[in-house]
Order: sequence, then C-alpha cells, then structure tokens
Amino acid sequence: MTWWERLQTWEERHQLGIDATVTVLTGLVMIPLGAGVATGWERTPVAGVVLSALVWLPLAWRRRNPVASVIAVYAAGLLHILLGMPTLMPADLAVLVALYSVTVHGPRWAHWTAIASAVVGALVMSVALMATVGYRNAPELAATMMALWVFCCACAVAAWAFGLMRRSRREMITTLRDRAERLEVERDQQAQIATAAERTRIAREMHDIVAHSLSVVVAQADGGRYAAAADPDAATRALTTIAETGRAALADMRRLLGVLRDPAAGGAAPGTGATPYTPQPAEQDLESLVEQVRGSGARVSLVRMGTARRLPPGIGLTVYRICQEALTNVLKHAGPSPAVTVLVQWQPSALVLQVDDDGRGAAADSDGAGHGLLGMRERAAMVGGSLTAAPRPGGGFRVRVELPLPPGAPELDAAAPAPAAQP
Repeated sequence: MTWWERLQTWEERHQLGIDATVTVLTGLVMIPLGAGVATGWERTPVAGVVLSALVWLPLAWRRRNPVASVIAVYAAGLLHILLGMPTLMPADLAVLVALYSVTVHGPRWAHWTAIASAVVGALVMSVALMATVGYRNAPELAATMMALWVFCCACAVAAWAFGLMRRSRREMITTLRDRAERLEVERDQQAQIATAAERTRIAREMHDIVAHSLSVVVAQADGGRYAAAADPDAATRALTTIAETGRAALADMRRLLGVLRDPAAGGAAPGTGATPYTPQPAEQDLESLVEQVRGSGARVSLVRMGTARRLPPGIGLTVYRICQEALTNVLKHAGPSPAVTVLVQWQPSALVLQVDDDGRGAAADSDGAGHGLLGMRERAAMVGGSLTAAPRPGGGFRVRVELPLPPGAPELDAAAPAPAAQP
C-alpha cells in the first residue's frame, strides 16, 4: 500500500474529526467577515456573526451526515435573507460546499432536492437583494436580477456537476474494489477446490498402489508359510513374488512422491535420474496386472472382445485402476483359490470392464474402513461412466463398469506401441 492509499484510508476513518477541524479553522476567517459586511438591523455586527456561524458550522458533519448538514445550511441561509441581513455574506459559500457534499456522499434523492432548492434559493436571494438596492428603472432592475440569478444558478450547477463527477468516480472505485474482493475470494475458493481434488486424486492413487501390493504380499506370505514345510520351492517362489511386488510398489510410491516434491526444496527434478517420470498404466497394461495376480495363486483369465481403440490417458488409467482394485478385493475377500474372469468388451460407443469371481466375497466380513468401491465409483463418474458392484447369482461377486468412448476414436494398431500416458 502506497503512502497515498494509507493517507486516504486514515482520512476515511477520521472524517468527522477532519471536517470539524477544517470547519473551525476556516470559520475563524469566514465568520468575522460576516460582521464586517452586516447592513441590516442598523449594522449590528453580533447578528452577522451569529448568522454566519449558523450557516458555516453545519459543514462539520457534511460527510458524516450530508442530508442534515445541507438542510441546516439552507435553513440558516434562508433565515438571514428573510431577516434582511446581507445576502452575499462570505459564509454563504457554505451553500455550495453543502451542495457538493450532499451530491457526493448523500442519497440520490437528496442531491436532486438540493440542486432544485439551490435554484429556488438563488431566485429568492436575487429578489431580496434587488429589493434592498432600490432601482427606480424597472427594466434595469429586472435585467440585473435575472443576471444575478443566472450567475448564482451557474455556480450551484457547477458545484453540483463537479459533485456528480466525484460521486461517479467514487462509485466506480467502490465497484472495482468489490469486484477485486470477489475475484480474490473466488480465486481462493478455486484454489481450495483444486487442492481438495488433487488430494483426493493422490489419496486414490496411493490407495490403489498400497492396497493392491499389500494384498499380493499378504497372499504370498500366507501361501509361502503353509508351503514352506512341504514344498520349499513354492516358498521360494512366494518370497520372490513378495520381493518383486514390494519393489514395484516402492517404485510407484517414489514416482508419486517425486511429482509432489518441490525441486527447489531438495526434491528430485526431472532429468536428474533420481525419480524419473514414467507413463501411467493404461488399458494395454491389464495383461501384466493379471500376470501379477496369477503369481499370488489366483486363477485369473483375461478375455478381450471387440476391436481395441486408442483411449485418452484419463480413461485408460481409470480402466487399469478399477481392474486393479477389483482384483485386490478378490485377493482380500474371495477366499482361497478363486476363479476370476476379467472381461474387456469394446462396444461401438463404450468400453465395458467386468470382473467376476466365484469366491465368497459377497459374504465376507468388512470393517467398513475401506474406500475401494467408493473410489471405483468416483473414478468411473469422473469420466462419465457408471459402475455396479454386487453379488452374482449363484455365488461370487461381480464388478461391472461402462465407460463412454470419445466419438471417432481410432483403432489401436496391434503392431504399434501403446500411446504414452501422462505422468
């Protein structure tokens, strides 16, 4: 904030004190001059001082209460005209100041009433002044009175117009300030919304990575423990799978956290080799996912139907993560040796992913703390799809998701490399 802005802020907070001080200081000059030009009531200076004070002092609250100020000034000015006192006292300049103040700071009806009253008051003052002069030539008297009235009206209109310009500028500044404040609030709200959405996305990614990997590790550890005595080779294979799964999960976590770190704060920057950026998994990576789950002992088969097409990175990642979460739930809840079928069906306008198992997942107990099904529904909803998860008739559990495909998606060439996804 500049010194001028600080000065304006301080001035707005102390309007009454500043106006009162300025009114008193200028009144020390204007009010005594009213006694020197008094002509009525046998040139009594006391009456001139009193009437000048009545006209000038209401300017002390011209901004705090402009309507009351202009009413008091106009009433005092009319009073000294009716009492036959001078109609051009120096204190009469308060009429123009009060008119300007009510135009800038008062309501609209007040400044319209004030300018109309000023025009009428100028006419009354002109008539009263001509009556005290005593012209004998009627046409000359009328011309002088009209000239004086026009001059007074021009002064009042000039003060009123200047006040309107100042009022318009104040309203424009107020409007711009309000708009800037609203934009600042909206910016903060958008930042909070974006932060919450990003946190939700990161939490969902971490859940998919950690939950799936730990489920495989737990399944392999349980199988290896039972097979250690009878089949040492099976235990060795289980430990190998645990190690590979742990390394893969650790690499995924490092990549995810590497994106979040600020390079200036000591995090890994792109191109340094510490945390390289790699494409996110997509629909073409379902084979490796199925092979990983098969290594944990589950009987999983992958069936593809229809002509594969290129998917945007967001939809491809959604297909992979939903399938990963569904297979993770199979490992956690379906029981020993479940048979799982993963169906990927390409339809003309949609991609259908269906994961069926014949385990006991529908009857398995849950602690209610998981967010797997909710996360899958949120992922499907983000790309405009729908998901159903329910027990199958005859036993087992089924997860079915249908994702709309963008119109005109090109077919995926089997010989061409898979499209790179966003990191």
